[in-house]
Amino acid sequence: MPVYKIKVLNKIAPEGLELLTRNYLADTDVQDPEGILVRSANVDTDDYRSLLAVARAGAGVNNITVEKATDKGICVFNTPGANANAVAELVFIMLGISARNIHLAIDFCRGLTGMDNDEVTAQVESRKSEFRGFELAGKTLGVLGLGKIGVRVANGGIQRQMNVIGFDPFPAMENIHQLSPEVHLAKGWREVLSRSNVLSLHMPFHDKLHHFINADILKRLPKGAMLINYARGPLVDDAAVLHALDSEQLSSYITDFPTASMLRHPRVISSPHLGASTEESEEMCACMAVQELKDYLEYGTITNSVNFPTVESIPSDSVHTRLIMINRDVPGMIGFASQKIGEHNINIASYLNESNGVIGYNIIDLESPITGKVIKEIQSHKDVIRTRTIDFVNRNGD
Repeated sequence: MPVYKIKVLNKIAPEGLELLTRNYLADTDVQDPEGILVRSANVDTDDYRSLLAVARAGAGVNNITVEKATDKGICVFNTPGANANAVAELVFIMLGISARNIHLAIDFCRGLTGMDNDEVTAQVESRKSEFRGFELAGKTLGVLGLGKIGVRVANGGIQRQMNVIGFDPFPAMENIHQLSPEVHLAKGWREVLSRSNVLSLHMPFHDKLHHFINADILKRLPKGAMLINYARGPLVDDAAVLHALDSEQLSSYITDFPTASMLRHPRVISSPHLGASTEESEEMCACMAVQELKDYLEYGTITNSVNFPTVESIPSDSVHTRLIMINRDVPGMIGFASQKIGEHNINIASYLNESNGVIGYNIIDLESPITGKVIKEIQSHKDVIRTRTIDFVNRNGD
């Protein structure tokens, strides 16, 4: 087997890196890699000549140039669900802190340092009413985005006896099947906003959703609502939120994405991007990202890609070479590739094609070697983006 070079950006949990066998060279200093493992660092895929795939140990991929990657036939993976429990748990921890004014109460208690027990008791009893909060039970929790995390947050609201309403414009059935039947599915986001005492954001971020939460949106919430953002910082217009807090349209803003303008506001509670920062989450994300990368490099198979279709295929013992053809999703590509291969008397053991509406991905298993001439003929087609071959002849030590 060839040795694959993997560039490691950020700190990747060792449990994931341990899955990279002797056929991999993985380090921060790797030059011209075939694969990249990343968490939050920015990745411009144009910077890497031989790059085949990028795997992010996390859900969002806004730190990766996905469109550029797609244009060059570079597969981008993420790890949906691996950090879902960690984020959902933290949402309710922070919501509880805000609802019961725990952060203010802790600061108050720390300010009693130096007093004797009688003084402490007197201060506590005389001032504890300043920190009176409210219970979550009976309040309406709105959830925008019902992916892996959003579903857990919605279900968590039901467990806390909240009324829960959620919306996702493109729901995945595998996620919706995990949703509690007590969660009301709204027909649109406006319905969620109009009913939410607590609004929690769990939407993916893209340019069209930049500052989705703006002044007009905030006016649709019931007066005194709470806003929670454990999705992505740019979803929220900070200036609009600050104005809503000052006018008491919002009672509080809880976020995992601190900004300079928010830090000093008394009704903003920020955590320093801790959503996925648990031992369990980091291990799961790392292992999942590494396995996705390995499967792609060694077999050309795809799971959890954000820009390529899902394609899974195990080569039979008769397969000598696996040809991967990545093309624009246009008619006639299967016939074109099959004809070119057949013209050179190469037998196709199996042909698997999948599409996501933009990219056509073909796994073509061949019973004999394919020459550079044939590959060049296939690559000459104007709609072929990239090809690669994976040689299996020595996989059993033959």
